[in-house]
Formats: sequence, structure tokens, C-alpha cells
Amino acid sequence: MRSKWWAPAGFAAVALLAAACGSSSPGPGGGSAASGPAASAAPSVSQASSRVLDTRQIGGTTVLTNSRGLTLYWFVPDTSSHSACNGECVQHWSPVPGPATAGAGVTGSLGTITRSNDARQATYDGHPLYTYVADTVPGQAKGNGLDSSGGVWHEMTASGATPAPAQSSAPAGGGGYGY
Repeated sequence: MRSKWWAPAGFAAVALLAAACGSSSPGPGGGSAASGPAASAAPSVSQASSRVLDTRQIGGTTVLTNSRGLTLYWFVPDTSSHSACNGECVQHWSPVPGPATAGAGVTGSLGTITRSNDARQATYDGHPLYTYVADTVPGQAKGNGLDSSGGVWHEMTASGATPAPAQSSAPAGGGGYGY
């Protein structure tokens, strides 16, 4: 008979302990009932330092890089308020989380956009920023000039300058359109 009274008391103690643990202040990732933009805390020091943009010379051009030294890119179909890289595109072109801070040599305007999934993405001179999956070490720019995911990708130069227009590969002549 003695073994029956402790079971309910034990369950109550476990429930009380679980409730006490659940009501402690939330750590990274939360668990708080208050969530969303108003409840978001500032990024931790490690998150903030990972969002510092720097510059690096690659192929004679000064380009923007992330904190790991990887080249940052912009996508021609994007606008200053909208990313056109969604779905399968982000498997190859990772959006740079925002907000970002300027490191050495970064003189352009930094900002953010809100992506379709409500994540914030860093921008430079109005261009949403990305890294390319094939760039695995600092100094690579394998995505520069690549026509992929519905548009052309360019390395983001420190000056924010857009690339020179590509030379047309169409043969000289009428082109069959009657003019």
C-alpha cells in the first residue's frame, strides 16, 4: 500500500520542476511568449561580428566580403526592396543576414530588406547581398558573371559600381526583324 501514495506526489514534483524550468528567462532561440520584432533582442557579439562586411582584392578588383573573407554578390533581377532569389535559388546563393556593419574599406550605404520569409537580408548601395556555394575559401569569385537562377550575378565591388555592359554576341546585321 505504501508504494501507491508516492506516484502522484512524484508526478506532481516532476510537473512542478518542468514548469519552473519552462518559465526561466529564454536563452538564444527564445521560448518566451513575447516574440516578433518588438521582442527581438540585439544580436549577440558573435552574431554581430559575423555580420561585419570587409573588402578584399580579388583579380585586381576590391570586392565586398563577409567576415570569413568570402566574396559577396548582387543579383541583377533584385530591386532595392525585393530579393528575386527564393526557393531553389537560395540553395546556391545564400542571402547575407542583416543588419550588417561596415568594416575596413566599406564606404557604401548598408541597409536591409525583409525577404518573403520575413528574414532580414543585408544590402549594399541598395543591392541585396549573397554568398555563392562554390566559393569555399577567401579570394574566390566563382559566381561573378554567372547566369544562374533567372539572372546574372556580379561580385559587389567596394565602390558599389555596376559592371560594364557585356558586349553583345549577336552578329552585326538586321537580325531578321525587318530593320
